[in-house]
Amino acid sequence: MPADTNPAGDIFGGWLMSQMDLAGGTHARTLAQGRVATIAVDGFSFHRPVNVGDQVTCYTRLIRVGRTSLTLTVAAWARRGAVGACVKVTEGTFTFVALDDDGRPRPVPEGVEDRETAMQAGP
Repeated sequence: MPADTNPAGDIFGGWLMSQMDLAGGTHARTLAQGRVATIAVDGFSFHRPVNVGDQVTCYTRLIRVGRTSLTLTVAAWARRGAVGACVKVTEGTFTFVALDDDGRPRPVPEGVEDRETAMQAGP
């Protein structure tokens, strides 16, 4: 939306980063079978601007499982206009920690790789 733009008319990077965090967090929550929180964002690169009217899609992929954490790559792609070309606009590595009901780190349940494979295969 226009309210999310900088003076040049491009979407704020922070807005895009938050969308990527939501996508990664949703994926991590499913894999961790419960609450997660973002603890780190690394290797974040802005390749191209996102324009008002672009359709943004985020793709996530598990790259590492720790005792209490999950690390995912998240890539954002923009479709220019209604039928325009798709271009990778941003990518980064997000690390999430699994949390218990008290907000403390908890072990990631076994079977993450199986859940990841099932998610990638689709319904």
